Amino acid sequence: MRIGYSFWGFLGEGITDTPDGGRSHRATLIDALTAAGHDVVFLQTDRDRVEAGTELPYTWEAHGFPAIDTLMLEWRWPIPGRNTTPCETPGHTCDLHRQADLIDFYTRDGLPTILWDKDRQLPADDGLRALGNVTVCEAALHPSPGAESLLFPVADEALDQADPAALTARERRWTLAYVGNQYDRDDCFDRYFAPASAIHPDHLVAGKWNDTGRWPHVRFLGRVPFSKVADLYGMALTTILLLPDRHLTSGQMTQRLFEAVLAGCLPLCPAEFRSADRLLPDNLIVSSGSEATDLIGDLAVAGPAQRAELLAACLERLDLMRASRQVKTLEELLTAGADR
Repeated sequence: MRIGYSFWGFLGEGITDTPDGGRSHRATLIDALTAAGHDVVFLQTDRDRVEAGTELPYTWEAHGFPAIDTLMLEWRWPIPGRNTTPCETPGHTCDLHRQADLIDFYTRDGLPTILWDKDRQLPADDGLRALGNVTVCEAALHPSPGAESLLFPVADEALDQADPAALTARERRWTLAYVGNQYDRDDCFDRYFAPASAIHPDHLVAGKWNDTGRWPHVRFLGRVPFSKVADLYGMALTTILLLPDRHLTSGQMTQRLFEAVLAGCLPLCPAEFRSADRLLPDNLIVSSGSEATDLIGDLAVAGPAQRAELLAACLERLDLMRASRQVKTLEELLTAGADR
């Protein structure tokens, strides 16, 4: 099947000043689809080449409308001052109107369309949900009514090759770390990370956090290159999975889980996360900042065997996010869409 894929971001390392978390899993999904025999053409600007100067062995068609069997959209939404302004305006990005053009040309003409609402931004009453040729997917264990579950994929090879004992045997410079941006995470940060970091001073936060005055004790590094994410987690004993409320209630886990686990960093998950035990062992699910603080302290003095056992349990549960599983889900949805 030839898939026209629309996304606004990078497949490679990209640039530092970007919030594109898709770099951790987008190429994983595309490569798995290609390995399964599908042909993928990208329908937005090749930002890897234009902005990062990286040439990658994929196919782009940024302006035309090539022949495809299915359209797949990583959903874009209006961001005032960025993609809602006229073209050629300083700071303008063309992702939103290109997406609209693709929908007008392909989707409204009846082509099967997968709309992957990765940040749960598609309004519940959006007319696209009612179109018979559109399948809405969310990266959640409990997607919205009418939507399907398509989780962020983890490469099969990475899971198969991960060695819990070797990963947890590494020296850890930081007791607690988080890599990610502030967006809608203040409540979770207040409940969990802020109390824990007050007791464990050997911590850090990397990412875009503009409003930090209420946490003067926290060490904020600012944004770091994507290539450094694994290194930071590889130097940290633990992380806390900070999630917006809309992700907590739907059981939508971000890439931070597998980024940490594959680097041997033990992830603590808020108890508010729906069906948390499907992705993490009960030992790493915490219900308060004080509980997180105590658990981090216990893990800091735990033996390598205990930490390896916990990491092995995390790796086992990551099988749910395995790339081959997500490709199978997509193929089932694509086949159903073609049959409609």
